[in-house]
Amino acid sequence: MKNKIITILSSLVFSIAMTANESPAVIGGVEMASGEKSVAFEQVRKKLGKWEGTMTQGATGAVFDVSYEFKLTSGGNTITETLVEDGVEMLTTYSDDNGELVVRHYCGLGTEPVFSVSNLSDKAMSIKLDNSKADLHADHESFVTGMKWTMNSQDSITFENTVMLDGELTSNIAQIKRVY
Repeated sequence: MKNKIITILSSLVFSIAMTANESPAVIGGVEMASGEKSVAFEQVRKKLGKWEGTMTQGATGAVFDVSYEFKLTSGGNTITETLVEDGVEMLTTYSDDNGELVVRHYCGLGTEPVFSVSNLSDKAMSIKLDNSKADLHADHESFVTGMKWTMNSQDSITFENTVMLDGELTSNIAQIKRVY
């Protein structure tokens, strides 16, 4: 019974938070622009809230805790993702530029790759490194090269990423569940 009440309250708080961010932002009496968003932006929007689980690192086989928190910011124009992987906090932003989703990742590897959508469906979204916006070189930098989210259900995601690590491509996979 206690778990059911917590689930209901979490859903209510999530719904209120979503509704609160629906109206246009007003700063100093001026309504901020907030146009129609891309299909990819709306796909990311489905992930608003906090998610937790574990990741398996391809390079070492290590399994560690992860958490991802998605928030709507900037008057509804940007989604920020604060992610913590094995205790290391990072930030990713999602915003539209001329109707196309642009993803910027501020990585624990010290690089800042920029991504564009490479594949999109109702249940999955893949992004790939946008070489025109990120000048990264595998011979002397480590960086994320791509990410994929698969919505298993409203409250369950499989997250995969590929990383160029010391000149070698590796991959990681996480199973996460919605906390709220």
